[in-house]
Amino acid sequence: ALSNIPSADNKHTVASAALSRSGRIFVGVNVDHFAGACAELVVLGAAASAGVLARDIDTIVAVRREPGEDPELGQRGPIAVLNPCGRCRQVLLDYNSDINVVVRDGEGVVLTLKVGELLPFAYIWPDGNNAQVEER
Repeated sequence: ALSNIPSADNKHTVASAALSRSGRIFVGVNVDHFAGACAELVVLGAAASAGVLARDIDTIVAVRREPGEDPELGQRGPIAVLNPCGRCRQVLLDYNSDINVVVRDGEGVVLTLKVGELLPFAYIWPDGNNAQVEER
């Protein structure tokens, strides 16, 4: 999905992919705007529109192109894992506290962690983060 974005539009364009427990893969891309939805939320919407709820997602990852591209030479920077923002961490926790999130540590090592590990002092809904009840 990220490769389809013109290089002039990807200063902070992020793509996300989610793997469902049944093995289906969903992708999404944010629109490069400070108030736009993050790619992780877009991919949850793409999965939901296909009938797969957030609680059925096993793993999610977001990526972006690193700086260093030169559009005039047709070069693009490398793709790297991007850690989810605080809002996305809370949304993922609210919808699926068991979801695995692919992240990159301070050394650049890629890890897979449960979303709760990324939000240790998270707000917990009074009903145990099930306030976002989804029905099929």
